[in-house]
Amino acid sequence: MNPIYAEMPTTIFEAMSALARELGAINLGQGFPDARGPESVIEAAVTALREGSNQYPPMPGLPELRRAVADHYRRHQDIDLDWTSEVTITSGATEALAAAILALVRPGDEVLLIQPMYDAYLPLVLRAGGVPRFARLAPPDWRIDAAMLDAAFTPATRLVILNNPVNPSASLFDAASLALLAERAVAHDAVVISDEVWEHLVFDGRRHLPIMALPGMRDRTVKIGSAGKIFSLTGWKVGWMCASPALSRVLAKAHQFLTFTTPPNLQAAAAHGLALPDDYFHEMRAGYARSRDRLAAGLADAGYRVLPSAGTYFLSVDLPGSGIAADDVTFAEIAVREAGVATIPVSAFYAEDAVRGVVRLCFAKQDETIDAGIARMAIARGLFES
Repeated sequence: MNPIYAEMPTTIFEAMSALARELGAINLGQGFPDARGPESVIEAAVTALREGSNQYPPMPGLPELRRAVADHYRRHQDIDLDWTSEVTITSGATEALAAAILALVRPGDEVLLIQPMYDAYLPLVLRAGGVPRFARLAPPDWRIDAAMLDAAFTPATRLVILNNPVNPSASLFDAASLALLAERAVAHDAVVISDEVWEHLVFDGRRHLPIMALPGMRDRTVKIGSAGKIFSLTGWKVGWMCASPALSRVLAKAHQFLTFTTPPNLQAAAAHGLALPDDYFHEMRAGYARSRDRLAAGLADAGYRVLPSAGTYFLSVDLPGSGIAADDVTFAEIAVREAGVATIPVSAFYAEDAVRGVVRLCFAKQDETIDAGIARMAIARGLFES
């Protein structure tokens, strides 16, 4: 039995979702939409299942999807990728993360992790033999600065894992912050794995900036994307890694021994979706922004202090700012058991020195689910009033 995994707790997402199912609670915890997703993308998957091949596709992915990924980033982010040598399709972004970490981390390498962080990062780094070092973000702005990075980088730093936009803080790194990180990655000859699965879910006129496009980063970045996030089809588990040919060759060697390949009909459908006109992406963002605003307004009316949400499916509540003295784990436990609403304690996204006064909620829900969640959050707040 591997002690790295044997000692790991069940993820907070699974634990809270299991409680929500058991108790019949409104689940605003785990980040999945309760809508169907774009019909044309679903129909493309159905057509490919019926009419296309259902045998093993090429290990790097269907040529049509690899080409679509390159075309998509050229159109939306001004990144010029060679689809034949710089794009690898994976079974979801988490598999891409696993392949990249296992391919690039050697035992003893230091890996910089920026907290709060997606919960898969740390166990994968440990499994690869890496030595984690942490930079800590904190509310309300969740920003990195030069002093923080200078304290975290060392001569042994070989890899940085970046999430932008950031889950769970729903913040977005601006050009200045990314430049600080890029400068240090270049100076330390480090590779950046950039988890950009939320790249299309940015709001209020903001624009996602890929770190790969910054000076010195083109050949030292692994850019990871997700069809599941872009098309609100999280169960499909179709992702990709984009990197220079030298990096991609190494990444593919790890990928081939993880999942080897991904269902061909879902790959074909993702290719169809990536070629959708700009109107789809504008309308998708506008719809989620409206849901965000609905949840934020309802929570504010219920007496909560809501932190800004620049992107992702999430927004967070500041418990001390809302007059609630309990820590986030206590609040989440009481809210799901006694008020019937599941949230996620943000402390679960830290390995050390956790922020303990913030809970995360998902707004990727139908209006009736959001409204029911607001009503139950109002009940939860009442449970903590003296």
